Amino acid sequence: MKRIWTVLTFVLLFSFVLSACAPVAAPAPAPAAGGEAAAPAPAGEVKDFITWYQYDEKNEDPASDERVGNEYLRDTMPLFNEAFAGKWNWVNQPKAWDKMNMELVAAVQAGGDVPDLFDIGTGDGSVVTFFKNGTLQDLRSWAEAQSWWADMDAAALAACTGPDGGLYCIPVAERPHLVYVWSDRFPNGFPKTPEEFVTEAERLKAEGLYAMTFFGSTDFGGDGTARAVWTTVSSFGGKFDDGQGAMTLNTPENVAAVQFLRDIVQAGYVPEIAFAGGFQEENAFKDASAGAFPTGLFGYRYVNPLSAPNGTQYSKGNQEDMLDAIAAGDVVLSPYLAPEGQTPGCDVAVSGFAIPVGAKNPEAAYDYINWVLSPEQNADFVLRPGGGFPALMSVRASEAFQTPFYQQAAEVLSNSSCSPWFGSLERPKEAQGMIMNVVYKLIKEDPAADIATELQKVQDEYNAAS
Repeated sequence: MKRIWTVLTFVLLFSFVLSACAPVAAPAPAPAAGGEAAAPAPAGEVKDFITWYQYDEKNEDPASDERVGNEYLRDTMPLFNEAFAGKWNWVNQPKAWDKMNMELVAAVQAGGDVPDLFDIGTGDGSVVTFFKNGTLQDLRSWAEAQSWWADMDAAALAACTGPDGGLYCIPVAERPHLVYVWSDRFPNGFPKTPEEFVTEAERLKAEGLYAMTFFGSTDFGGDGTARAVWTTVSSFGGKFDDGQGAMTLNTPENVAAVQFLRDIVQAGYVPEIAFAGGFQEENAFKDASAGAFPTGLFGYRYVNPLSAPNGTQYSKGNQEDMLDAIAAGDVVLSPYLAPEGQTPGCDVAVSGFAIPVGAKNPEAAYDYINWVLSPEQNADFVLRPGGGFPALMSVRASEAFQTPFYQQAAEVLSNSSCSPWFGSLERPKEAQGMIMNVVYKLIKEDPAADIATELQKVQDEYNAAS
């Protein structure tokens, strides 16, 4: 699932070109206030409800990276079709995670076939990109009339909100970042400050171990920007924007954050595999050679199997490995470190659904969204493909989310301040690559370069193109 948050770097440029060449169809009208179901189709006229998911219900490979989502669709498609028998027939068209955004922009701009519902993740700033290209319908007026609206977490709604205040997706699962920690590597808990971290890191280094691994490569269009880089920057009190759309990189807080990352890499507290790309940084946590790993809450599905420091093997090879390790106390969840006076930060994104401009059956999408936001279905979606926490606050209080994993995560987030990394930036995909490239340069390629000078260069380059 983590792979959904990254798309090709050239998506934005491609979509801009297309937007200049083709007209945008007008959005279909939303149903009446109250969320009433659309009028049933005439007898015998069942319409296809077309979705684009990155999952494929026909793929039954138990080793598939997306087996959880594939199984979810196999289980839920018949349930939806039964609930809306005689009205809708759910037809899923699987799309590659790294191509689906680009394909959607192209289809909308060309006036081609678009799905009725689009599986969207907001971690890469795609809501802003889609807004600028007129790809998605504004769902705010419809959403505000639904029974679940008052129960929706405000932070989740913010992640779906465009620069104009429109609501361009409906959040179902909220995905924050935090730190996975081997308890035996940090018996006193993960350090709370940079100074405490260095002390603990020196102890682990003397034992031939690393204090932390993180996504340090420039892969996937600079996806690392939203991961440990933003977690560090936000924890140091920094930001990437001025709140008005301009990039602000050269600030004392940002310089201090990058300096911290540079220092811990140069000191040998971070394994070289952190910079190998392809999510290989995970391996150092899997074998416990690295004591901590800042990543998304949904990462528990992918970081397996696990070898605990005490020799315990968690070897099912699926999402249960991390859950079992947490239940046993071998892995604990923690906020990130922060300088004195600062609150640990992190990125927050959502998994949800959007309705493209030009959708043939938006009423089917409305029915589906209301169906998946029923308490039982919301919980099921989150526990399987969605990851993170339910977007509905009442569902978070349900029994399914009272496990050690979710209880610890809730405690961590209550002591953190999480926000979308891109803030007000209007070209997030471009910014993501530029930021990660300069951070990589400063901590790996040219550790003698002046941090403030290099950050200023990137800041000026981005703002000059506005």
